[in-house]
Amino acid sequence: MLLMPKSFTIKQLLLLAFLLAGILPAMLVSAFSFSQVRAVLKNEVMRDLQTLSASMAIDVQRMMFERVQNVHSWSQLDIMQDVHIGDVDKRLSDFLLDTQASYQQEYRALHVLDGQGQIVASSDATLLGKAMTLPAPWFQVQVAGKRLTLSVITEDVMHISQVIVDANSGQTIGRLVAVFNWRVVHKLLNDAVNQQAAAALMDGDGHVLAATTGWGKKGHALQVNHGLDGNMALPGWSVRIEKSHSLAVAPVHRLGYVFLALLLAALIFSLMLVRPIGQAIIQPLAQLTRFVRNFHTHAQQSATVRPPQAGPPELQELSKAFEKMILDLTKSQDNLTRAAKLAVVGEMAAAMSHEVRTPLGIMRSSADVLLREPQLSADGREVLGFIISETERLNKLVSSLIDAARPRLPTMQPLDITQLVRHVVALLQNQAQTKQISVLFNETATVMLLADQDQMTQVLMNLLMNALQILPQQGKVFIQLTHTAKAVVLTVEDNGPGIQTDNQAQIFEPFFTQRAGGVGLGLAVVRQIVQAHLGDIHYQTSQYGGAAFIMTFPSYPQV
Repeated sequence: MLLMPKSFTIKQLLLLAFLLAGILPAMLVSAFSFSQVRAVLKNEVMRDLQTLSASMAIDVQRMMFERVQNVHSWSQLDIMQDVHIGDVDKRLSDFLLDTQASYQQEYRALHVLDGQGQIVASSDATLLGKAMTLPAPWFQVQVAGKRLTLSVITEDVMHISQVIVDANSGQTIGRLVAVFNWRVVHKLLNDAVNQQAAAALMDGDGHVLAATTGWGKKGHALQVNHGLDGNMALPGWSVRIEKSHSLAVAPVHRLGYVFLALLLAALIFSLMLVRPIGQAIIQPLAQLTRFVRNFHTHAQQSATVRPPQAGPPELQELSKAFEKMILDLTKSQDNLTRAAKLAVVGEMAAAMSHEVRTPLGIMRSSADVLLREPQLSADGREVLGFIISETERLNKLVSSLIDAARPRLPTMQPLDITQLVRHVVALLQNQAQTKQISVLFNETATVMLLADQDQMTQVLMNLLMNALQILPQQGKVFIQLTHTAKAVVLTVEDNGPGIQTDNQAQIFEPFFTQRAGGVGLGLAVVRQIVQAHLGDIHYQTSQYGGAAFIMTFPSYPQV
């Protein structure tokens, strides 16, 4: 079964958007910065280690050169000639003792051997007269044309020796041996590095000759080698420095922890911020949703109910759009209702047109014939007058039904609406005078309108006839005609009783009437004609206290 993806709430979408738009780029930038800083720091650490290893190599080279130079210099002294007499006066031994003391811990002992390997002079008096076997030689170095032998390091000492030559014959008469304290090299390495790094002096085969205390620990990923290049050839010696990668980039890691803390704080802040922001959006949206769900209930309670207009501008625009949709739906519903009623009217008109008008015509013709009879009594004439008037009324009713059900399209032609108003007022003048009603028209300059003259005449006749029929004696009808660059406005109002507020929404509906004996099609036909002319008509209470019908038509170029 295919699972549908889960729908996200607005809060979740806002949080996701914040993460994607804010925190995610920050994380990417932070990660990139962290990587760059880490690489830069690593390069700096490597450069520092390289510099340190070079410095240490120079120090080791200088120390070894000084030790070899010491042995060479001492072997050339005149006091070394005392080997001939076996140092009977101990003068050479005292020299060796003082020399060792002056160099503190660098030499464990200084010896002078004769040709048979016997110790004839020494800084250690207990060894005098004893035979000494030197460790296996390791390599030789040459200083000022003289060769010096360096032995293999054993028990943290290195024997550096050079032969003593007779000053006269040039024959070898003995050997000067310096027992070099190799721990001095260890100390030199330890003093040069801190606890975050380890160093070692390596030979050409990669063996460790001397090392710091922390040498050999795991995790030392950064390594630097620097060879001993000097004025004395040491066989492939080099100084190697190692440093823990984690310790090397520890500042970057601390910076990374700061970044993570800031991102976490930003995430928490975003969670706190999303709630009120989401609430500001969700609450108006929820109100609008509740309004939509309960729209029918609201509409039954009040015809002017409006959706909530709260929240961000986008939601307010949504509310306005929904309000417009409600108005459009209401208008469409009214049009459908009106169309349904007019459909009924159409059916009635179709039936009445044939079934009613023919008998009415016969009745009217018959009444006219009977009226010509000379012996007809007065009562008979009165009855025939009733028949003629009622058949005329029924004929007008059928005509109204036909006009309402099947209105013809207007024949649009330039029309002097001012002259038309005067003409209609003149036609109804007799009926108005019968009830002493004044029809007042503000005479204006000629106003042109693109319209159907017959249909516009019907509009004015219906509105004025309604006013004349509903107004009491000595009432007044006011007709006003104005025009602007965009519209022509025709207003028909009176000082009569007007229309009750509860009935104002239905006055343009077919078959709605407030007048006894009325059919309720006059205003419906008026609105059909006005809308067919691309105009609009609406009702409002007149400034004179009665009814006011305001019609607006598109403007037409005026003469």
